Amino acid sequence: MWGWILGVLGGLVVLALAWALVIVLSMRYKNPRGLALVRRFNRRFTNRGAMRDAGEPGSGSSVIRHVGRRSGKPYATPIGVYPMGEGFLVFLPYGLGADWVRNIRAAGTAELVTDGHAHRVTPRLVEPAEALPYLSAGQRRVVRLFRVRDFLALDPAPVRSDGGR
Repeated sequence: MWGWILGVLGGLVVLALAWALVIVLSMRYKNPRGLALVRRFNRRFTNRGAMRDAGEPGSGSSVIRHVGRRSGKPYATPIGVYPMGEGFLVFLPYGLGADWVRNIRAAGTAELVTDGHAHRVTPRLVEPAEALPYLSAGQRRVVRLFRVRDFLALDPAPVRSDGGR
């Protein structure tokens, strides 16, 4: 009986390690099929859990609220942000193809909720040399592991003096 239980547990461990390897290799080498699989999994499972407290004080995740570039539908996506001057920095392990990135770049603005505060932000691509000093040593290791080359600065949006008209 113990042999059967250990066999099942061993099989689950092997499956978990294989899934982790698929994630790392897909993201590291920017394999389109692998990235699509990882994005779909995150959208269905990981993001739902992260949205429970994203944007709240003490949460490790923030929320970016944006509008679909084709549908016009409002969306909210959990993301990790790091302080960068007056704004925030996001590293993009999936590259520039993530829907939320494409949406906010098309719109030119979005709302970021982080640590309980909402900020109107504008996206700006930044080079790794500009972005890396704002990341901790651990975050830079993640950037190297996944070969992240794309970084997005979320700068405070200028306040309109015409009352929004």
